[in-house]
Amino acid sequence: MSKLTRLFSSLYKREEGITGLETAIILIAFVMVASVFAFVVLSTGLFSADRGKETVFAGLEKARGNLEVRGAITVLDNDADGDIDENGDTIVFNLANAAGGEPVSVDPAAATNSTVINWIDAQDRTADTTFTINEILGDGDTLVEPGELFEITVAVPAGSTLVANEKFTLEVVPPAGGVSLIARTMPPEIDAVMDLH
Repeated sequence: MSKLTRLFSSLYKREEGITGLETAIILIAFVMVASVFAFVVLSTGLFSADRGKETVFAGLEKARGNLEVRGAITVLDNDADGDIDENGDTIVFNLANAAGGEPVSVDPAAATNSTVINWIDAQDRTADTTFTINEILGDGDTLVEPGELFEITVAVPAGSTLVANEKFTLEVVPPAGGVSLIARTMPPEIDAVMDLH
């Protein structure tokens, strides 16, 4: 019986509830953990919102730097030899700002921060093709600004020849903004002046 009494007494001990000080320490620990968690959540949310804002502004900058072709693409066989080649033949089109666009440089003499035109046909791809500009509507500079219109004349690069039914592409690459692709197919018969729609 004494063994049984010792067993019950070892199982039964006097245990008191936790004190107010211990409760306060636990409560403070919970508050600290919650505040750190809230700070992390808010920081992540603010960082995400800031990155989203940067993405929107980058997209707006690209959209505002876009150029668009106005009117037809005209091919001129200036030497009247029946094909479009490097012997003075040209391709002419008009460029303007896209709606709500910002000024874009189209200075063919500029080495940096200006529009570049690349030539692609069945034979090759020529980067930075020679072109000239003629201001139709503008204020006298080489920036395409809202409401302005420039005529671009692209010289056929050396080694390239366009014949009947051949496809070609001009890439108009502004310093900022989207690339405008002008893809056309030559007609079955080559005239001195041809509008490609």
